[in-house]
Amino acid sequence: MGKLHEKFAGFINNRWLVFVAAMWIQSCAGIGYLFGSISPVIKSSLNYNQRQLASLGVAKDLGDSVGFLAGSLSEILPLWGALLVGAVQNLVGYGWVWLVVTGRAPVMPLWAMCILIFIGNNGETYFNTVALVSCVQNFPKSRGPVVGILKGFAGLSGAILTQIYATIHSPDHASLIFMVAVGPAMIVIALMFIVRPVGGHRQVRPSDVTSFTFVYSVCLLLAAYLMGVMLLEDLVDLSHTVVIIFTVVLFVLLLIPIVIPVSLSFFLDPVEEPLLHETLKQEPGKSGQESPEVIFSELEDEKPKEVDLLPASERQKRIAQLQAKLFQAAAEGAVRVKRRRGPHRGEDFTLMQALIKADFWLIFFSLLLGSGSGLTVIDNLGQMSQSLGYDHAHIFVSMISIWNFLGRVGGGYFSEIIVRDYAYPRPVAMAIAQLVMAVGHVFFAFGWPGAMYVGTLLIGVGYGAHWAIVPAAASELFGLKKFGALYNFLTLANPAGSLVFSGLIASSIYDREAEKQAHGNNYLIQNSGSIFPGMFGPNESLKCEGSVCYFLTSMIMSGFCIVAVVLSMILVHRTKIVYSNLYGKSRG
Repeated sequence: MGKLHEKFAGFINNRWLVFVAAMWIQSCAGIGYLFGSISPVIKSSLNYNQRQLASLGVAKDLGDSVGFLAGSLSEILPLWGALLVGAVQNLVGYGWVWLVVTGRAPVMPLWAMCILIFIGNNGETYFNTVALVSCVQNFPKSRGPVVGILKGFAGLSGAILTQIYATIHSPDHASLIFMVAVGPAMIVIALMFIVRPVGGHRQVRPSDVTSFTFVYSVCLLLAAYLMGVMLLEDLVDLSHTVVIIFTVVLFVLLLIPIVIPVSLSFFLDPVEEPLLHETLKQEPGKSGQESPEVIFSELEDEKPKEVDLLPASERQKRIAQLQAKLFQAAAEGAVRVKRRRGPHRGEDFTLMQALIKADFWLIFFSLLLGSGSGLTVIDNLGQMSQSLGYDHAHIFVSMISIWNFLGRVGGGYFSEIIVRDYAYPRPVAMAIAQLVMAVGHVFFAFGWPGAMYVGTLLIGVGYGAHWAIVPAAASELFGLKKFGALYNFLTLANPAGSLVFSGLIASSIYDREAEKQAHGNNYLIQNSGSIFPGMFGPNESLKCEGSVCYFLTSMIMSGFCIVAVVLSMILVHRTKIVYSNLYGKSRG
């Protein structure tokens, strides 16, 4: 009995259990990606025009990205407390929206609805922060895969929740808002005591590579399954029983990863290994104050420039020699080693220290231009598909969610290969993703046959890759100690981009084109006898048709993605030495 109790305790404290629970939380944490599905019912119920709807979209993006409070509370409160705060916000915000839309609560002004959407979506920041902080600390040597998988499940949550909603089979479309309010809160409360740091750096096993491969396989299977189910449900009129069976299989796929911590805890002997050889493989993100390279950052002012051009192994020898000379000279009083203020790249930064670094702002503005343009497509996907003649927007909402998921998982995987196998800066993967997005925006601009399918693929993959690459790169350049605050500041790039692209550019151009079309049809409307009074009111008439609705917007966003590529490559150039120091010695 005692041995079973010990195994169960090991199971509860297994870092893979934390990782799997974090995946489940993230699978319902991306509720903002369902905005394209719930916005039509909000628009029709409250008689909003496109500009007013865009205001709600910006409020949603702000809520999803303003994570200062979440980052601060995660350092003050126990992590389960931060998750509980997020669950309450999610329930209150979207629950009240559901009451207003269904007429159970009085209609509120637009600014009040924006606040409710902000509060509801802001709950996501707590889910994201706790999941990422816990798992990055538990898997410090596998940041790319861990971040990519967790953010991938957040991106996939739109398709998962849409499939669950199809099972409910409610004719009342507002019930989707109710599900968004209640579902995530219930799951987070059920798992909030499991997701936490458990000293995972001491749980490294040789089987970890196999475990990650298994998780990647489940991710690909899950994405392929959801894609097939969504297409089948869109093309074929399936019975409700078949839809329920599809959803049950979905739940089974989501539960499969639990076999990893179960097998490690109950069927294999516990093995703990030191994460690193303390003197040779210092963890990226640590300040290095306890290692023999205590003055490595001070050497930046002292070493000759040609040292940086040497191979990694030779460079380390030259630096060690210079360190020894400086130690000896300083001990004899011949020189005074000068210290720079603050940490250096690869060490632990506070938020204020990071804010004065050019590298931090290069990441921020590159993310703003890249992810901001992708988020504009996600928020306007319903209107974009309608303008190109597609009746069912939900299929594209689900597809972009799946591509978003694959982009995050793939972005984490391939960027890890770049840094591990080649010691090359991770941001080069971000530049590739932004180039892919630039092409995707061109497809949306011209509205060619099948452009919606190709565009959602390219935009979804490129947008998703940002959210696997940026957190991992930020933790490498600015450390893990204040990772929650750093990550949540960088996410501000999302609503900032949405405010410019969606709130100002896309909605203004859409309404201008819609007004042109409305004036062109004005004669027909006035002379048709109007058997539907009020249908052609000032709000309802603002509906645009054709590729012209988003042509200019998409071309502008494509151009900004090219600018983002340039910024990312500047960051690559500036951080080559840093990544060579972090990962080059493991290859040398």
